[in-house]
Amino acid sequence: MFKKTLLAVSLAATSLISASAYAIENVDLLIKNATVLTMDQDKTVFDNGLVAVKGNKIYAVTDGTNISEYKAAKTIDADGDIVMPGLINSHTHASMTVFRSMADDVPDRLHRYIFPLEKKLVSRDMVRIGAQLGNVEMLKGGVTTYADMYYFEDEVAKTVDQIGMRAILGETIIQFPVASAKTPEDGIKYTLNFIEQYKDHPRITPAFAPHGPYTNSTETLQTIAKLSLKHNVPVMMHLAESDREREVIAKRSGGLSPIQYMESIGALNANFLAAHVIDANDEDIAILKKHDVGVAHNMSANIKSAKGVAPALKMFNDGLRIGLGTDGPMSGNTLSTIDEFNQVAKVHKLVNKDRAAMPPINVIEMATIGAARALHMEDKIGSLEVGKLADIIVIDTKAPNMIPVYNPYSALVYSAYATNVKHSVVDGKLLMEDRNILTVNEKTVRDEALKFADVVRKTVVESGEIVQ
Repeated sequence: MFKKTLLAVSLAATSLISASAYAIENVDLLIKNATVLTMDQDKTVFDNGLVAVKGNKIYAVTDGTNISEYKAAKTIDADGDIVMPGLINSHTHASMTVFRSMADDVPDRLHRYIFPLEKKLVSRDMVRIGAQLGNVEMLKGGVTTYADMYYFEDEVAKTVDQIGMRAILGETIIQFPVASAKTPEDGIKYTLNFIEQYKDHPRITPAFAPHGPYTNSTETLQTIAKLSLKHNVPVMMHLAESDREREVIAKRSGGLSPIQYMESIGALNANFLAAHVIDANDEDIAILKKHDVGVAHNMSANIKSAKGVAPALKMFNDGLRIGLGTDGPMSGNTLSTIDEFNQVAKVHKLVNKDRAAMPPINVIEMATIGAARALHMEDKIGSLEVGKLADIIVIDTKAPNMIPVYNPYSALVYSAYATNVKHSVVDGKLLMEDRNILTVNEKTVRDEALKFADVVRKTVVESGEIVQ
């Protein structure tokens, strides 16, 4: 009797251990049979891997051999497609989609064309319509997070909230009257109200966005720097971008470069994101690194404007926080980070006369975890790691332009189109499935943008008030 009881207890214990070892874990989303590019510190790649999501966070990233341990409310069979962190557009002006393709080749375009155009047409309605279109374009191109600078950013925030993306939104502050503020002081007040409204939002980070050092006074820039530290919010600004900027700042500061000037007035800190940084020497780069400044590299816009090629390769190699951006859709014309890949890799090879410069894996780093570092958000996004926010995209590898894939990084940088993005997940939620956006009506967004384009055409193009 005793032996039988002992045997029964032993079998029961074994069963419990066995059941515990193979317990099924319920998750909200499971992506399986994937070529997983984690973009973690070791650049781990799983050829037949899985990513499990619970709530808004990544629960597991494995080689797929333990797939039987998970039961998912939603499963995506990647069938060998590339699964990677969502792309991060580190600098843009999304609402300007409604001005795309206007005056593309006008010299000194910002001052001769864009500023007058904005004075005439920027409104809350324009900002909302343009942002909606930009959001759709970015999400369909694999961008899950973007950093934006424009006016009425509270309107942009509403569109981001609706579509479900993640964004850092900076209200532009500039020395002359604009639609959202008559003075820089008004712009600062507007931003403070915006910060108060969105400071606790899970996917939207409000920010200050002084346009540039030469379009703001020293006092304004110093005030913004202090307020950013007080409220612990980012500051985004165009920096070291143009000859005009260099000339104005040199005259103001007694010969300093824009970056040296910003340091001299105490306006650089770890909350700062500098867009472009084309005109920067070794001393300037060292200053940015010293102050832990993030950098947004916008290749398409920089070369289209003939302003030069930023020393991004040196900044990357020197360990600066540098990520990829598209700039606005009047500058680089698209909001597709994938379209930047090819140019970033090739142009840096050309200007450095080195075919091995800027290899594809570095470009993908700058589009994901590198951009997260530039935004000082690398602890939350930018790589597929347990505990990080679940921002994930799936890239179709069966499309003709992607066949065959011997090296996934090379395929992404040299072969991929934005249209190869199949699925997009932000904060654990599937926002696009099989290229269909699930949270907003794409046709309605497009139709409203086209209707506004008619207003632009009649007001500006046909009237001849602003000559191209």
